[in-house]
Amino acid sequence: MAELPRKFPEYSIMYKTLAKRIQDLERKMKSSDSNEANEIQKSIDMYLSEMQKIREIFPERFFEDLDSNDQS
Repeated sequence: MAELPRKFPEYSIMYKTLAKRIQDLERKMKSSDSNEANEIQKSIDMYLSEMQKIREIFPERFFEDLDSNDQS
């Protein structure tokens, strides 16, 4: 396995927190009006972007198990 980033625990926790926040926002978006849904989508996109940045500093497929668990 490749070397883990220097602040491994913090990044890992941040990644999990962002994933949970996205799930919450997706649920909220289902019951919101179109203006609010647009704002929620912007937040989701921002969180996804941050998750991608975290994914890039970790070894390849590091978050694969976590991501597959989120899909269920």
